[in-house]
Amino acid sequence: MDDRTSHLFAKRGLFVIGGPCVIESAEHAIQVGHAVAEAADSAGVAAVFKASFDKANRTSQSSYRGLGLKQGLEVLRDVRRETGLPVLTDIHEPGQAEAVAEVCDILQIPAFLCRQTDLLVAAGRTGRIVNIKKGQFMAPEDMQYAADKVASCGSRRILLTERGTSFGYRDLVVDFRASAKLSALGYPVVLDVTHSLQQPGAAGGASGGQPQFIELLARAGTAAGFDGLFLEVHEEPGRALSDGATALRLDLLPELLVRVAQIWRLVSSFDSRHSYAEI
Repeated sequence: MDDRTSHLFAKRGLFVIGGPCVIESAEHAIQVGHAVAEAADSAGVAAVFKASFDKANRTSQSSYRGLGLKQGLEVLRDVRRETGLPVLTDIHEPGQAEAVAEVCDILQIPAFLCRQTDLLVAAGRTGRIVNIKKGQFMAPEDMQYAADKVASCGSRRILLTERGTSFGYRDLVVDFRASAKLSALGYPVVLDVTHSLQQPGAAGGASGGQPQFIELLARAGTAAGFDGLFLEVHEEPGRALSDGATALRLDLLPELLVRVAQIWRLVSSFDSRHSYAEI
Protein backbone atom coordinates (compact mmCIF):
# COMPACT_ATOMS: atom_id res chain seq x y z
CA MET A 1 0.00 0.00 0.00
CA ASP A 2 1.44 3.37 -1.02
CA ASP A 3 1.86 5.88 1.77
CA ARG A 4 -0.50 8.82 1.35
CA THR A 5 -0.11 10.02 4.90
CA SER A 6 3.43 11.36 5.39
CA HIS A 7 2.08 14.92 5.36
CA LEU A 8 0.23 14.24 8.62
CA PHE A 9 3.56 14.21 10.45
CA ALA A 10 5.42 16.94 8.55
CA LYS A 11 3.46 19.97 9.87
CA ARG A 12 3.29 21.46 6.38
CA GLY A 13 -0.31 22.53 6.91
CA LEU A 14 -3.60 21.80 8.55
CA PHE A 15 -5.30 18.51 7.72
CA VAL A 16 -8.92 17.43 7.96
CA ILE A 17 -10.35 13.99 8.67
CA GLY A 18 -13.79 14.09 7.08
CA GLY A 19 -16.65 11.90 5.98
CA PRO A 20 -19.95 10.45 7.17
CA CYS A 21 -20.20 8.89 10.61
CA VAL A 22 -21.08 5.49 9.21
CA ILE A 23 -21.02 3.93 5.75
CA GLU A 24 -24.56 4.21 4.43
CA SER A 25 -23.87 2.85 0.93
CA ALA A 26 -20.97 2.59 -1.50
CA GLU A 27 -22.40 5.32 -3.71
CA HIS A 28 -22.89 7.68 -0.79
CA ALA A 29 -19.40 7.11 0.61
CA ILE A 30 -17.75 7.77 -2.75
CA GLN A 31 -19.88 10.86 -3.32
CA VAL A 32 -18.95 12.32 0.06
CA GLY A 33 -15.31 11.30 -0.43
CA HIS A 34 -15.08 13.26 -3.68
CA ALA A 35 -16.71 16.27 -2.01
CA VAL A 36 -14.26 16.17 0.90
CA ALA A 37 -11.31 15.87 -1.48
CA GLU A 38 -12.49 18.81 -3.59
CA ALA A 39 -13.19 21.04 -0.59
CA ALA A 40 -9.82 20.28 0.98
CA ASP A 41 -7.94 20.80 -2.26
CA SER A 42 -9.62 24.17 -2.84
CA ALA A 43 -8.64 25.32 0.65
CA GLY A 44 -5.09 23.98 0.45
CA VAL A 45 -5.79 21.53 3.25
CA ALA A 46 -4.75 17.86 3.28
CA ALA A 47 -7.61 15.40 3.73
CA VAL A 48 -8.32 11.92 5.05
CA PHE A 49 -11.64 10.19 4.41
CA LYS A 50 -13.35 8.58 7.39
CA ALA A 51 -16.38 6.36 7.85
CA SER A 52 -17.20 3.45 10.12
CA PHE A 53 -18.12 -0.03 8.90
CA ASP A 54 -19.71 -0.71 12.29
CA LYS A 55 -20.86 1.66 15.01
CA ALA A 56 -20.61 -0.77 17.90
CA ASN A 57 -21.32 1.85 20.56
CA ARG A 58 -24.71 3.24 19.48
CA THR A 59 -26.92 4.34 22.35
CA SER A 60 -29.80 2.08 21.37
CA GLN A 61 -29.61 -1.50 20.13
CA SER A 62 -32.13 -0.61 17.44
CA SER A 63 -29.91 2.09 15.89
CA TYR A 64 -28.24 1.54 12.51
CA ARG A 65 -24.72 0.18 12.92
CA GLY A 66 -23.34 -0.07 9.40
CA LEU A 67 -22.53 -2.56 6.66
CA GLY A 68 -20.25 -4.79 8.71
CA LEU A 69 -16.57 -5.61 8.31
CA LYS A 70 -16.44 -7.39 4.96
CA GLN A 71 -18.80 -5.18 2.98
CA GLY A 72 -17.59 -2.05 4.73
CA LEU A 73 -13.97 -2.69 3.83
CA GLU A 74 -14.96 -3.23 0.20
CA VAL A 75 -16.56 0.22 0.22
CA LEU A 76 -13.54 1.83 1.87
CA ARG A 77 -11.26 0.23 -0.71
CA ASP A 78 -13.41 1.73 -3.45
CA VAL A 79 -13.36 5.17 -1.81
CA ARG A 80 -9.58 5.05 -1.54
CA ARG A 81 -9.23 4.08 -5.19
CA GLU A 82 -11.82 6.50 -6.57
CA THR A 83 -10.88 9.60 -4.56
CA GLY A 84 -7.15 9.17 -4.03
CA LEU A 85 -7.60 9.96 -0.34
CA PRO A 86 -6.15 7.94 2.52
CA VAL A 87 -8.91 6.31 4.54
CA LEU A 88 -9.57 5.86 8.25
CA THR A 89 -11.99 3.61 10.09
CA ASP A 90 -12.59 2.38 13.63
CA ILE A 91 -11.75 -1.02 15.01
CA HIS A 92 -13.47 -2.40 18.09
CA GLU A 93 -11.84 -5.80 18.53
CA PRO A 94 -8.20 -6.96 18.19
CA GLY A 95 -9.25 -9.50 15.56
CA GLN A 96 -10.34 -6.73 13.20
CA ALA A 97 -6.96 -4.98 13.04
CA GLU A 98 -5.21 -7.08 10.42
CA ALA A 99 -8.09 -7.10 7.94
CA VAL A 100 -8.65 -3.36 8.30
CA ALA A 101 -4.94 -2.63 7.87
CA GLU A 102 -4.98 -4.34 4.47
CA VAL A 103 -7.38 -1.66 3.21
CA CYS A 104 -7.06 1.42 5.42
CA ASP A 105 -4.22 3.83 6.03
CA ILE A 106 -5.31 4.71 9.56
CA LEU A 107 -6.86 2.54 12.27
CA GLN A 108 -8.88 4.47 14.80
CA ILE A 109 -9.35 3.48 18.43
CA PRO A 110 -12.70 4.75 19.76
CA ALA A 111 -12.65 6.92 22.87
CA PHE A 112 -14.48 4.37 25.01
CA LEU A 113 -11.78 1.79 24.13
CA CYS A 114 -8.65 3.92 24.45
CA ARG A 115 -7.36 1.97 27.46
CA GLN A 116 -7.88 -1.50 25.94
CA THR A 117 -4.36 -2.88 25.80
CA ASP A 118 -5.00 -5.79 23.44
CA LEU A 119 -6.78 -3.53 20.97
CA LEU A 120 -4.04 -0.89 21.00
CA VAL A 121 -1.30 -3.48 20.60
CA ALA A 122 -3.12 -5.23 17.75
CA ALA A 123 -3.46 -1.89 15.95
CA GLY A 124 0.20 -1.06 16.54
CA ARG A 125 1.38 -4.39 15.19
CA THR A 126 -0.14 -3.67 11.78
CA GLY A 127 2.34 -0.86 11.15
CA ARG A 128 -0.44 1.46 10.05
CA ILE A 129 -1.05 4.86 11.58
CA VAL A 130 -3.15 4.57 14.73
CA ASN A 131 -5.47 7.40 15.73
CA ILE A 132 -6.31 7.13 19.42
CA LYS A 133 -9.29 9.13 20.62
CA LYS A 134 -8.96 10.42 24.16
CA GLY A 135 -11.63 9.00 26.43
CA GLN A 136 -14.19 11.46 27.75
CA PHE A 137 -13.06 10.35 31.20
CA MET A 138 -9.31 10.85 30.75
CA ALA A 139 -6.82 13.64 31.34
CA PRO A 140 -4.77 14.58 28.27
CA GLU A 141 -1.53 13.64 30.03
CA ASP A 142 -2.76 10.10 30.60
CA MET A 143 -2.89 9.47 26.85
CA GLN A 144 0.85 8.87 27.15
CA TYR A 145 0.10 5.35 28.37
CA ALA A 146 -2.24 4.58 25.49
CA ALA A 147 0.34 5.84 23.00
CA ASP A 148 3.06 3.80 24.71
CA LYS A 149 1.07 0.62 24.14
CA VAL A 150 0.97 1.28 20.40
CA ALA A 151 4.59 2.46 20.29
CA SER A 152 5.71 -0.72 22.05
CA CYS A 153 5.13 -2.46 18.73
CA GLY A 154 7.87 -0.39 17.08
CA SER A 155 5.91 2.43 15.46
CA ARG A 156 5.42 6.04 16.50
CA ARG A 157 2.99 6.76 13.66
CA ILE A 158 0.31 7.80 16.11
CA LEU A 159 -2.30 10.55 16.18
CA LEU A 160 -3.95 11.70 19.40
CA THR A 161 -7.48 13.07 19.19
CA GLU A 162 -9.27 15.27 21.69
CA ARG A 163 -13.05 14.74 21.65
CA GLY A 164 -14.28 16.54 24.72
CA THR A 165 -14.51 15.69 28.39
CA SER A 166 -17.65 14.67 30.27
CA PHE A 167 -19.22 17.72 31.87
CA GLY A 168 -22.04 16.50 34.04
CA TYR A 169 -24.76 14.42 32.44
CA ARG A 170 -25.24 14.49 28.66
CA ASP A 171 -22.73 17.22 27.94
CA LEU A 172 -19.09 17.61 26.97
CA VAL A 173 -16.62 20.46 27.18
CA VAL A 174 -13.32 21.04 25.37
CA ASP A 175 -10.36 22.23 27.44
CA PHE A 176 -8.09 23.83 24.85
CA ARG A 177 -5.09 23.29 27.08
CA ALA A 178 -5.34 19.73 25.74
CA SER A 179 -3.72 20.89 22.49
CA ALA A 180 -0.47 21.73 24.28
CA LYS A 181 -0.65 18.82 26.70
CA LEU A 182 -1.25 16.22 23.99
CA SER A 183 1.28 17.78 21.63
CA ALA A 184 3.89 17.60 24.38
CA LEU A 185 3.65 13.80 24.15
CA GLY A 186 5.33 14.04 20.73
CA TYR A 187 2.54 13.19 18.31
CA PRO A 188 0.26 15.16 15.97
CA VAL A 189 -2.96 16.18 17.68
CA VAL A 190 -6.47 16.36 16.27
CA LEU A 191 -9.61 18.06 17.52
CA ASP A 192 -12.74 15.99 16.97
CA VAL A 193 -15.16 18.86 16.49
CA THR A 194 -18.09 16.55 15.77
CA HIS A 195 -18.05 14.45 18.90
CA SER A 196 -17.00 17.29 21.18
CA LEU A 197 -20.41 18.81 20.40
CA GLN A 198 -22.38 15.66 21.17
CA GLN A 199 -24.94 15.49 23.93
CA PRO A 200 -24.71 11.76 24.70
CA GLY A 201 -28.08 10.05 25.00
CA ALA A 202 -29.95 13.35 24.96
CA ALA A 203 -32.22 12.58 22.02
CA GLY A 204 -34.23 9.71 23.46
CA GLY A 205 -32.12 6.67 22.67
CA ALA A 206 -29.70 8.60 20.47
CA SER A 207 -27.15 11.37 20.96
CA GLY A 208 -28.13 14.97 20.50
CA GLY A 209 -25.78 17.78 19.63
CA GLN A 210 -25.07 21.45 19.07
CA PRO A 211 -24.12 21.83 15.39
CA GLN A 212 -24.45 25.61 15.58
CA PHE A 213 -21.05 25.63 17.30
CA ILE A 214 -19.18 23.57 14.69
CA GLU A 215 -17.39 26.49 13.08
CA LEU A 216 -16.69 28.16 16.40
CA LEU A 217 -15.01 25.04 17.73
CA ALA A 218 -13.11 24.44 14.48
CA ARG A 219 -11.75 27.99 14.46
CA ALA A 220 -10.83 27.85 18.13
CA GLY A 221 -9.13 24.48 17.77
CA THR A 222 -7.05 25.67 14.84
CA ALA A 223 -6.00 28.79 16.72
CA ALA A 224 -5.15 26.67 19.79
CA GLY A 225 -2.62 24.68 17.78
CA PHE A 226 -4.33 21.41 16.83
CA ASP A 227 -2.69 19.91 13.76
CA GLY A 228 -5.90 18.47 12.33
CA LEU A 229 -9.67 18.68 12.57
CA PHE A 230 -12.08 15.74 12.62
CA LEU A 231 -15.41 16.66 11.01
CA GLU A 232 -18.27 14.37 10.15
CA VAL A 233 -20.19 15.68 7.16
CA HIS A 234 -23.42 14.77 5.42
CA GLU A 235 -25.41 16.40 2.63
CA GLU A 236 -28.58 16.16 4.74
CA PRO A 237 -27.63 15.78 8.43
CA GLY A 238 -31.27 15.32 9.38
CA ARG A 239 -31.36 12.13 7.31
CA ALA A 240 -27.96 10.76 8.36
CA LEU A 241 -28.13 7.23 9.74
CA SER A 242 -25.76 8.08 12.61
CA ASP A 243 -24.64 11.25 14.41
CA GLY A 244 -26.65 13.58 12.21
CA ALA A 245 -27.18 15.87 15.21
CA THR A 246 -23.54 16.98 15.09
CA ALA A 247 -22.71 16.57 11.40
CA LEU A 248 -21.68 19.55 9.30
CA ARG A 249 -23.79 20.08 6.20
CA LEU A 250 -21.57 19.05 3.32
CA ASP A 251 -22.03 22.22 1.28
CA LEU A 252 -20.67 24.27 4.21
CA LEU A 253 -17.37 22.38 4.30
CA PRO A 254 -15.47 24.30 1.56
CA GLU A 255 -15.87 27.73 3.14
CA LEU A 256 -15.17 26.39 6.61
CA LEU A 257 -11.90 24.86 5.44
CA VAL A 258 -10.87 28.08 3.72
CA ARG A 259 -11.37 30.02 6.95
CA VAL A 260 -9.58 27.58 9.25
CA ALA A 261 -6.70 27.29 6.76
CA GLN A 262 -6.25 31.05 7.00
CA ILE A 263 -6.15 30.79 10.79
CA TRP A 264 -3.63 27.94 10.61
CA ARG A 265 -1.30 29.98 8.39
CA LEU A 266 -1.45 32.92 10.78
CA VAL A 267 -0.82 30.78 13.86
CA SER A 268 1.97 28.80 12.20
CA SER A 269 3.82 32.00 11.37
CA PHE A 270 4.71 32.36 15.05
CA ASP A 271 4.33 28.75 16.23
CA SER A 272 7.58 27.32 17.56
CA ARG A 273 6.48 23.71 18.12
CA HIS A 274 8.71 21.01 16.69
CA SER A 275 7.98 19.06 13.53
CA TYR A 276 6.80 15.47 13.62
CA ALA A 277 8.54 14.70 10.32
CA GLU A 278 11.04 12.40 11.99
CA ILE A 279 8.34 10.01 13.18
